[in-house]
Amino acid sequence: MTAATQPAARPAGGPTAHERPGFTRLMVAEWTKIRTVRSTLWSLILLVVLSIGFTALFVGLTAGTWKDMDAGDRAQVAADPVSFILGSGFFLSQLTVCVLGVLVIASEYSTGMIRASLLAVPRRLPMLWAKALVFAIIVLVIGVAVSFASYFIGVAIMGDKVHVSLGDDGVLRAVLGGGLYLAMLGLFALAVGAIVRHPAGGITGVIGFVLVLAPLAQLLPGSIGDHVHAYLPSEAGVLIAKAHQGEDDLLTPWQGYGVFALWTAALLAVGAYLLKRRDA
Repeated sequence: MTAATQPAARPAGGPTAHERPGFTRLMVAEWTKIRTVRSTLWSLILLVVLSIGFTALFVGLTAGTWKDMDAGDRAQVAADPVSFILGSGFFLSQLTVCVLGVLVIASEYSTGMIRASLLAVPRRLPMLWAKALVFAIIVLVIGVAVSFASYFIGVAIMGDKVHVSLGDDGVLRAVLGGGLYLAMLGLFALAVGAIVRHPAGGITGVIGFVLVLAPLAQLLPGSIGDHVHAYLPSEAGVLIAKAHQGEDDLLTPWQGYGVFALWTAALLAVGAYLLKRRDA
């Protein structure tokens, strides 16, 4: 065989055409795709700003009007101040996670980038798992940081009106739970995006689950409405960010988070099945 007809030598450490990229390389690739998209950076910045901003705003308004509040309202805040503080910021800021979770995968379909991704990873599912894991880690880290920042800001604003410490029963779990809730919500949104494959449709579906279904479920009569409402994904999952189980809560914090995880796992399974069955 002459030099002209000999196959080119494979670069040291480089994969051959028949080698599949390892899962670590897939995670690096997904991390590169996520961090180089401007919408990701701005969505995460918006998450931080809205969470801390609304926490300071609502907790500040409550502290400023504390003496004028009804005794029942003050008792409700004092019963679980951590839930009140975290809920003040997360109620609206969680929408940024919903939007970002859908865009992480649905935007690849809208731009056609998914074809390149699937060409590099023909088996498809490792790409989905790598994307989900990288995105969950990002949201978890930022969510926990924002949760702690909101907690300390809220406690400082409330001052001596309520007494709460990280060492109190359930408080540390609730603050960490704020980040856990956002991470699971991000995976939930990503799963919906994988199923719908259209950014607008996916975002509408996730927001419908988070904000619309809960009020509608409460309109159902009797215990049926109570149970449907309690087992909705976001309503069950947010219990992990409560320091204490409420009198009307049908699930404990960890049970609620488990229900949310089951919802997310089921949707991810559907998304994985459709990813294998449908064309890009």
